[in-house]
Amino acid sequence: MRLDLEEIEQFPTNKIDGFRERIEAMLPTMIEHRCSEGCRGGFFSRVESGTWMGHVIEHIALEIQSLAGMETGFGRTRETKTPGTYNVVFSYTEENVGLFAAESSVAIAEALIAGREYDVDADLQKMREIRERVRLGPSTGSIVEEAVSRNIPWIRLGTNSLVQLGYGINQMRFQATITCKTSSIAVDIACNKEQTKKMLEMASIPVASGSICIDEESLAEVIKKIGYPIVLKPLGGNHGKGASINVTNWEDAVSGLAFAQEYGKRVIVEKFITGFDFRILVIDNKLVAAAKRVPAHVIGNGKDNIQQLIDTTNLDPRRGYGHENVLTQIDVDRDTEDLLEKLGYTLETIPRIGEIVFLKSTANLSTGGTSVDVTDMMHPENIFLAERISRVIGLDICGVDIMAENLTQPLKENGGVILEVNAAPGFRMHLAPSEGLPRNVAAPVIDMLYPPGKSCRIPIIAVTGTNGKTTTTRLLAHIVKNNGFKVGFTTSDGIYIQNHMMEKGDTTGPISAEYILRDPTVEFAVLETARGGILRSGLGFTLCDIGIITNIQEDHLGLSDIHTLDDLARVKATVVKSIKKSGWAVLNGDDEQCVKLGQDLNCNIAYFSLSEDSDFIKKLCAEGKTVAVYENGYITIKKGEWKIRIERATHVPLTLGGKAKFMIANVLAATLASYLWGFKTEDISLSLQTFIPSAAQTPGRMNIFEFKKFKVLIDFAHNASGYKGVEEYLQSVDATKKIGIIAGVGDRRDEDIRECANIAARMFDHIIIRQEKYLRGRTEDEIINLILEGIKTSGKTVTYEIIPKETEAIKHAINCAEEGSFITALSDVVTNAIDIVQEYLDKENEPESV
Repeated sequence: MRLDLEEIEQFPTNKIDGFRERIEAMLPTMIEHRCSEGCRGGFFSRVESGTWMGHVIEHIALEIQSLAGMETGFGRTRETKTPGTYNVVFSYTEENVGLFAAESSVAIAEALIAGREYDVDADLQKMREIRERVRLGPSTGSIVEEAVSRNIPWIRLGTNSLVQLGYGINQMRFQATITCKTSSIAVDIACNKEQTKKMLEMASIPVASGSICIDEESLAEVIKKIGYPIVLKPLGGNHGKGASINVTNWEDAVSGLAFAQEYGKRVIVEKFITGFDFRILVIDNKLVAAAKRVPAHVIGNGKDNIQQLIDTTNLDPRRGYGHENVLTQIDVDRDTEDLLEKLGYTLETIPRIGEIVFLKSTANLSTGGTSVDVTDMMHPENIFLAERISRVIGLDICGVDIMAENLTQPLKENGGVILEVNAAPGFRMHLAPSEGLPRNVAAPVIDMLYPPGKSCRIPIIAVTGTNGKTTTTRLLAHIVKNNGFKVGFTTSDGIYIQNHMMEKGDTTGPISAEYILRDPTVEFAVLETARGGILRSGLGFTLCDIGIITNIQEDHLGLSDIHTLDDLARVKATVVKSIKKSGWAVLNGDDEQCVKLGQDLNCNIAYFSLSEDSDFIKKLCAEGKTVAVYENGYITIKKGEWKIRIERATHVPLTLGGKAKFMIANVLAATLASYLWGFKTEDISLSLQTFIPSAAQTPGRMNIFEFKKFKVLIDFAHNASGYKGVEEYLQSVDATKKIGIIAGVGDRRDEDIRECANIAARMFDHIIIRQEKYLRGRTEDEIINLILEGIKTSGKTVTYEIIPKETEAIKHAINCAEEGSFITALSDVVTNAIDIVQEYLDKENEPESV
């Protein structure tokens, strides 16, 4: 969070009377925060000697999350260039809880400063409730954790438990414990208890006798046939909802029927089998775990009543709210009251010493039940039976509920029966049983989804830099597509799948990257990755195969605490620091910041350069390194002293006949990355020749429109480096008059706006200044005055005029163009400019009507 301390900046903690005592009293567990002191109580020592409130708020945010059951510990607080304003960074386990913790920590700090009372417990409970609402369930979470441990990336699809593992065409999906491999027919069978029972009976698998009833008449018929005691449960029920067990008389049977019908009209009535409740888990037709489930209960001590015993049981640190701990707290509900009533008990009853009082009719952990691992005690006959059941029903992940005295004997010997078969069985009882060995039941799920040899990722090339990102990305996507891959790519003008624009706009952030990685048709991703997205939300991927930095030049300085080129380089480095160890960083060997970055990377590094004669490139070649260079008019790969000429630059349309040097640099970057990936040189060459720059293929990137008497160039140059690239190209252009249409961007520094105007004055004979958009906090006049100052400092006599609207400025330039003129629109509203120029060109090319 970005935190403005305002007047509190003048009051470190040692200048606030009683602050140390108040924070220690409110949050005594913070004694464990070691802080920079490196010892227990270190944080409180810092508070005593004096620390700033941003640091305190960071620690409070971490502590209240831990107190709410979400252990987390990373935090950093750093002052920005604006005095009193801090960036406070802290980790979370659930994002929504982290956001709440940010607000709560500030409110707590304000209360501590003012000496006011504050209900921390209320905030802790709120955080637990938020977590339970948004978190992944224990089963889903365990599968995700197992995937992460194997370096398999994951994406949460929406706010429920639907999760994607892997990327693109290699993705697998699951929800709770139903996977994309789960048969929908099998799920339908398992959800239809009557159908399940019939199929098991036909396979000679023991089941409880009983039938379906819909009213009292059919209930009576079933009871007459099977006798008491009975169990009633809704046909489509789950988690024990609507169930009544051990019913021994007609009155309770009718009541149980009504209770079950609250969840569905059709009700299963079965013979009540005595014994213990067991859950067997079978994954990929192999038994992986077995647990004995015990319903929520208390044990009498001869002095406390049942409510007091429940309260004492809930104090067990293993019990928590919802799914936060191994066990769930026991709540009193209708089921509890019914069971007590049958015993003639109330919550005020004091059970005798050692008496077990069951509080739930089912053994679900979610209602306070406990589990005991019995996997190693299962008789081989019962293992065979469970694995056979999973095949009979057809489930890849199958929970089998058994009622029996034990599992050490075959069920046919001890009279045990199969109660039901569950699709999407919970894993919690196996992952963290109350007694016995925990079982990593998520591992066989991942083994099933990603057997040895199956990839979970797709190739990712990430492109960043100040200028040239979009062109390099588009060229790479073209090369990849020509090599037979279904490619998805993101650029500053849209998201594309196989050259089809899916979303329009600046899509260079992590959300757009994730869009590509979610798409099940994409085999290869090329992702333009811009500074803004990195600063706001990081990257949309965990690792990439190749990371490219085209260049690092002055742009956007003074924004988001990025004030120097070193600051900007650290942001861009995020991309190349995410490259897998065996991957490649492709860096600009002519760029000082890129060369500096290359000294601190944990992957392979290759450089490209416009000059093979630079000392740096010569050194790399002498060391036998691979580089890409522009030499003797060729795009060339050098391996040591060997040269592999890919294509003559004049044959690469993107270079505008070899005249646009900055475009040659982009071609070198894409060529080097393609070569390092493993594409053949002849395929790269063909792709370079067939990538035609145009308003459709590379919108706003050196788009030239040829009219009969003049030409118009549209380019997205918006910083000094981009302007210099256009200036270099225009030096090779013969024109009677060079006209430039320019604007300033309000959130750039004064010196940046002036420098762009200064370069414009050098390359144009006449300038049209327009300024209708991107004021970003400045006035139109303020920006125009800065442009005029820049023009004057050039020392060149240039005529200019001011036409605020871009559309009017372009129309005016075209309407007034003399023969042989060359108009350059350095546009930040690319689509508008292209549409207008194209409209004029279409009119000029219309056949004359007869």
